[in-house]
Amino acid sequence: MLNATRYSLEGFVAAVRHEDAFRQELFVFALAVPAALWLGRSGFERALLIGCLFLVLIVELLNSAIEAAVDRVSFENHRLAKRAKDIGSAAVMLSIVNAVAVWLLILLS
Repeated sequence: MLNATRYSLEGFVAAVRHEDAFRQELFVFALAVPAALWLGRSGFERALLIGCLFLVLIVELLNSAIEAAVDRVSFENHRLAKRAKDIGSAAVMLSIVNAVAVWLLILLS
């Protein structure tokens, strides 16, 4: 269990150190969580507002892992490598769209 925790923390630090998009999303997360705690009218709303932000970070970590694995195999331009990276990017985009929708629906209700 200690090793798993250490590996997870190493992965988090690697993402912060090497992934620009993750740092940007982490910055937004750090600003938005206090806003969610203040703007949410119930525990449920606060959980939704913060949960969708966590989802963006989680999907970005998975996308970064896919990109690193693809780059490890080869830097050659290959249609399947491009497809894998594009699909990972699409997943991040959808998680961001989800977060924006959740925030708008809660704040405008």
